[in-house]
Amino acid sequence: MYVINAGELSKKENYRMLTSIVTPRPIAFISSLSGDGILNAAPFSYFNIVSADPPLISVAVGRKDGKQKDTAVNILETKEFVVHVTDEDNVKEVNETSAGLPPEQSEVDKAGLTPVVSSTVAVPSIKESTVRLECRLEHHQVFDGEDSSTDLIIGRILSYSIEDNLIKDGRVQTEKMKPVSRLGGKKYARLGKVFELDRPE
Repeated sequence: MYVINAGELSKKENYRMLTSIVTPRPIAFISSLSGDGILNAAPFSYFNIVSADPPLISVAVGRKDGKQKDTAVNILETKEFVVHVTDEDNVKEVNETSAGLPPEQSEVDKAGLTPVVSSTVAVPSIKESTVRLECRLEHHQVFDGEDSSTDLIIGRILSYSIEDNLIKDGRVQTEKMKPVSRLGGKKYARLGKVFELDRPE
């Protein structure tokens, strides 16, 4: 076995290692609203569910040059945000929103996406997403590294908005949702082959 001490790696080296090992990763496409009413949107692949009771999700927002990203700033200010599923139909537009725009410019406008009124939060949702999780900030914690810091956001899901044709027997039909996941570097993946295993009793 090839052993590497994570503490001896730079941020970039740890990033490359982690993103090539922890795959596939779901992509949270998050919309948030600034105090000035600017709609921000950005993708994050350091994202997952935390629990079902209460329904919680987590997203890690790394700081750039020590400065908080707009998504973290907005969520901490308004306490609300919307997580959208990134799928085969919207992944190119979602990728466009990862551009480093200044806070006064909207990535939604730049990518040609359509904001729509959300059902339970003031932050607009994105029409081009078929599955949306409207969230309220539950907890925020900062983790400091040697070169940078990360804002860990825990959100409580207030409501699910799902296209009618995706719902069956109280759950989303994942194959129809066509989610896209993030791999290492510039690589992404579709759902691929699906199989089942019975849990042991």
